Amino acid sequence: MSNTWLTMSMADLGRGIAKGEIDPEALTRTYLDAIKSHPFADRIYARVTEERALSEARAAAERARTGHRLGLLDGVPISWKDLFDTAGVATEAGSALLKNRVPTEDAEVLRNATAAGLVCLGKTHMSELAFSGLGLNPVTATSPCVNDHDAVSGGSSSGAATSVAFNLAPCGIGSDTGGSVRIPSAWNDLVGLKTTSGRVSAKGVVSLAARFDTVGPLCRTVEDAALMLAALEGGQAADLRGASLNKTRLLVLENGFEGCRDEPMAGFDSALGRLMDGGAEVKRIHLPIVDEALALSGVLFTTEAYATWRTEIEAQPDLMFPAIRERFMSGAAFSGADFVAAWQRLDAIRAEFMSEIAGFDAVVLPTSPIMPPNVERLMSDQDYYVEENLWALRNTRIGNLLGLCGLSLPTGLPSTGIMLLGAPFGEERLLRLGAAAEAVLS
Repeated sequence: MSNTWLTMSMADLGRGIAKGEIDPEALTRTYLDAIKSHPFADRIYARVTEERALSEARAAAERARTGHRLGLLDGVPISWKDLFDTAGVATEAGSALLKNRVPTEDAEVLRNATAAGLVCLGKTHMSELAFSGLGLNPVTATSPCVNDHDAVSGGSSSGAATSVAFNLAPCGIGSDTGGSVRIPSAWNDLVGLKTTSGRVSAKGVVSLAARFDTVGPLCRTVEDAALMLAALEGGQAADLRGASLNKTRLLVLENGFEGCRDEPMAGFDSALGRLMDGGAEVKRIHLPIVDEALALSGVLFTTEAYATWRTEIEAQPDLMFPAIRERFMSGAAFSGADFVAAWQRLDAIRAEFMSEIAGFDAVVLPTSPIMPPNVERLMSDQDYYVEENLWALRNTRIGNLLGLCGLSLPTGLPSTGIMLLGAPFGEERLLRLGAAAEAVLS
């Protein structure tokens, strides 16, 4: 049975533990053995926390034996992106600037997950300081896409996605500032939940741009995403029972079609057609204010990222991958007045957008307009790197800019996703819609 465990959802693993069919320690050892023997393990995991994992698994096994389980996920192992602080274990955020940085305590979300009985397998590779949607990182490691091993896996939560896609964890915890949970989820055929900024604690999480940073899971099912959200914040999971698409109103945001290539468009169209067959009502719209919001990306993201990291970058610039360093340094071009004015305009756009989408259950668009780019070409062609990085994040950034929560679902066509965007702090409603959509799409 142990090989079967590697492909099961978190919820099914938890149900197996509850029935006495799965031993948490044996489950964790199965994952640790799979990591040790996998040819891509070093490109997916930055560090494996074997001692911690086995200790936590043994405790979970004892609770299961004595009837004192902490919840459905008690004893289920997961991976953590290498920007979540882990006490006594290096947390370097994919950057040589943070080499040998060892926190003294866990990030708050890791503490919450541990309190729910989840087992920490280790830390996964990522884009340097989380500032790229591609997942290309020549400083530490570049995780391969599950559907094309010569392509990037998407970033910045690259290892988080591939730990699940290559069956080396049933869930990876990532962060999403401009698309970093949803892009790698889409490119590796996973479910990815972007939470609303401010909902899930970022205490003990290495920051990129604090006003946009969010924490969320990359996993196999919407049920797992709901369960993990609850574990991360120490709350109750959304009730997904009875979820239906009947009379659901979806607003197709045609701004997301710009630059969309054939495969992502085909995947989206196919998925949307199945949602309509399942009972969803669809309206299509192009909103100029969305394009205006996207045009503010440069000043908003790069200014905050540069302000956050300029001291470290300017002290040792040669330690960075030049393409990432240049993205950070571009934030130096904007003034404080530029930054404040951009935020003032974005706040007005957010209010106008919410009035435009009132009455709809979700906004839908392709998760990414492009397919996973080739690693070798990204390394050899600077123009290609810049262009693909911007296109990769174009659609997901809409959710971050407008302050929404978001869910990416696989369309059935490899490395393509359909993204559902919901109102701020509307994760429970979005997850119910996602569960209904998933039932139709799969």
